[in-house]
Amino acid sequence: MGAERREPPGRSTDAHDPAAHAARLSSHITTGGFRDQIVFQFRLLTWTCYGTWLPGDSRGFVGNVRETDGSHVNHNEYGTPFSGNMPRLEAWVRERMRGEPVSLEQSDADAMIAQYRETARIRKWSLEAASVMFNHTHLVVGVTGESDTLLDTFKGWATRSVKKRRPLPSNGTFWTVGGSNRLLPDETAVRSAVVYVVKKQPNPLATWFAQTWQSVLDEYEKERR
Repeated sequence: MGAERREPPGRSTDAHDPAAHAARLSSHITTGGFRDQIVFQFRLLTWTCYGTWLPGDSRGFVGNVRETDGSHVNHNEYGTPFSGNMPRLEAWVRERMRGEPVSLEQSDADAMIAQYRETARIRKWSLEAASVMFNHTHLVVGVTGESDTLLDTFKGWATRSVKKRRPLPSNGTFWTVGGSNRLLPDETAVRSAVVYVVKKQPNPLATWFAQTWQSVLDEYEKERR
């Protein structure tokens, strides 16, 4: 990874200017189909802290598992169920851990959110929402072109931001290997993902969202009352 530039304090960018952001978003999300130009896609990214959310966990996970017919499946597509509740798999993985579970603190979460915004600005990606919990993180991101390296890029820079505050743990990483990179196929999926990331996470340490989603989030809160 090359060195990332720092954004001057107080500087407004197109990616975070509400009017510009709304115009760009509406030009790529339509009610008739997700994109009117096949150059823009939105992704829900998720990864977990090392040792805190293992494969087989009853809360659900994304990974390669064997179905009853012997075939392998990876539930990494939007709308598909998560794999979960495989205690033998969870126990097998736990026995092979190379260190203690890793938990994030408030300062880590704040640094990660700041780094997500900076990375998106520099890469010209559209960060829609992000949240950081003590044991995992979510992002909703819009990109043009290929998205294969999206997860690894954000994880790599998240590592750098946390390393500025504490050393790597004995296992050599803060994170579980891999993660989830789900395509959000339409406007409904993007909206649902933003609400999920910002409003439906347990005890988030830090959250952020583009201001163009304020009305959507306000409407969600109104419906909950």
